[in-house]
Amino acid sequence: MSGRTQPERTLSRRRAFLADTTALVLFFTATGILNERFVSGMEWNEVLQARLLGAALMIPVGRPYGLWRDLLMRRAGPGRWSQIFWDSMALMSFQVPIYAAIIAISGASGRGLWMGILGAACIMLVSGRPYGAFLNWIRRLFGLPPGGDKPMSLQS
Repeated sequence: MSGRTQPERTLSRRRAFLADTTALVLFFTATGILNERFVSGMEWNEVLQARLLGAALMIPVGRPYGLWRDLLMRRAGPGRWSQIFWDSMALMSFQVPIYAAIIAISGASGRGLWMGILGAACIMLVSGRPYGAFLNWIRRLFGLPPGGDKPMSLQS
């Protein structure tokens, strides 16, 4: 055990949930709007529907993604390219399937659906490390350690 009391562990878990969820909602609401409107060609009403659905789905997914990223980032070496690679792999493997379902449910179909998925995959590759840095920054604001560097778990 870490020597912390149960209330301290509960507070830490709540802060981790809030930090990871806040980071996910802020970052991917912005990138989702850009992808849906300008890459996928969705209408503004479809974008709004996708973002509302996306936000609702990000709430239960934020912390599990944070844990997934932490797990994969433990494989990363200290070098910049290793950090970029593992952050991108974490984002791609976790978020692209969820995003594909969101835009399909919101009205994207056929070529638009595939372009949206491809656009999201490209965004995840490019934004993997920036999002990882943003997530670590949000975690610091919440008084938490960055992920991948120091293991975070459901018990911490």
